[in-house]
Amino acid sequence: MAVIVPFKGITYNFNKTDNIAGLFAPPYDVISEEDMENYYKANPYNVIRLILGKNKTGDTDWDNKYTRAAEYFHRWQSENILIRAKEPAMYLVATSFDPGDGKGIRTRWGFIALVRIEDEDSGVILPHERTFSAHKDDRLKLMKAANAQFSQIFGIYEDPEGIVSENFRHAADSKPQICFKSEDGIVNRMWIIENNSLLFKEVSEAMKDKKILIADGHHRYETARNFRDIMRIRYGKKSANRSYEYVMMFLTDLNDRGLTILPSHRLIRHVSSFDLNTFFEKLKEDFDITELPFRKESDSLEQLALLKQEMETRGCTHHVMGFYTHMSDKLYLLTMKSAAKEHIGDDLHPVLKDLDVLILSRLILQKCLGFSRKDLDNEEIFHYTSDHKMALSSVKSKDYEMAFLLNPTKIDQVRNIAEHSLVMPRKSTYFYPKITTGLVFNKIDPDKIIPIP
Repeated sequence: MAVIVPFKGITYNFNKTDNIAGLFAPPYDVISEEDMENYYKANPYNVIRLILGKNKTGDTDWDNKYTRAAEYFHRWQSENILIRAKEPAMYLVATSFDPGDGKGIRTRWGFIALVRIEDEDSGVILPHERTFSAHKDDRLKLMKAANAQFSQIFGIYEDPEGIVSENFRHAADSKPQICFKSEDGIVNRMWIIENNSLLFKEVSEAMKDKKILIADGHHRYETARNFRDIMRIRYGKKSANRSYEYVMMFLTDLNDRGLTILPSHRLIRHVSSFDLNTFFEKLKEDFDITELPFRKESDSLEQLALLKQEMETRGCTHHVMGFYTHMSDKLYLLTMKSAAKEHIGDDLHPVLKDLDVLILSRLILQKCLGFSRKDLDNEEIFHYTSDHKMALSSVKSKDYEMAFLLNPTKIDQVRNIAEHSLVMPRKSTYFYPKITTGLVFNKIDPDKIIPIP
């Protein structure tokens, strides 16, 4: 049973800060070093100082990027830069954006609340991707230092009748407490809903029988569970409603029209002893290869649009992906032969064999290019982007040796894999846009009891 509750969130005090848009940032794990510096310069109170601190010479166990983040968090509260809600609240969020698919602006709706952390085998909160210890260790150090959750896990639930969203509908008729536009054109609005026990009760009741699929934030969710277990040892399992038993989530309906998954293309920095002709000979066992010219600058955008259209069209009935290397003046469309599925491996569940990212991994990256499964997790070799143009330009400039372009993973595939308790290869999905960090924070008071509506 999913347990959803309101909480006394901490938000920026917008009466005391200028340049509201300069306060926020994406999740820590998608911020480049260049972007990080820009966020530090954007505003002295930008959330980057909480989620992605800088290492300094001479750092110790008592003075490091995690303790400094905690110091910022406590000082900003004492200076009234950050303020805490006087009553438990839920936070309605609308994110308007253009995904660049030619279909115009769309809006994704969801709400932020606390969700009770579940044990791994509960079947209530479902992951769909692998996690890595280094990322979890990093986030745990931050949570232990600050006793807070700075970012929301992105969760999806299924509500065909729209009962949950209907409960929030009237709140959106009023003026949002927060409204800002980021540099990439994304508009965020947030309504802080306090003192509405009826709404909280109805939302909590409607969510009880639902499963929650983690769309983004797998490392942060597992970190919250690890932190909970540490707190249970320290304080004892006194009550199921202690604050550390909960994690902050942004929750949206699977049927929401704004729910968008972008592709996650693979860029490869270098392949040892790569020969294009040899590679194609190996590919032909499992794929049909179609050539598209690409070298002329005047034609590149047109050819890219053609490639995207062909991939989308063929992807309705076949497994298809694009390939480009700076060793050739062509783009290539790779369409998997029907018999090739037998070559993917007997160790995989049938729903995994339908994933383009898994087909790419098994039949091309491992079988044709010789990468090991361990290599596929090496961020020195592989880079990921959802931008077709960026992927191809990075290969043209020879920053990367080759790129494989993919269609987006379908939401039904994500749901089927999670429901079968399976996991995808890393970076199989890119839910867009990411949840903006800084909208609301959750302070963890170990002695506090979270009331259930």
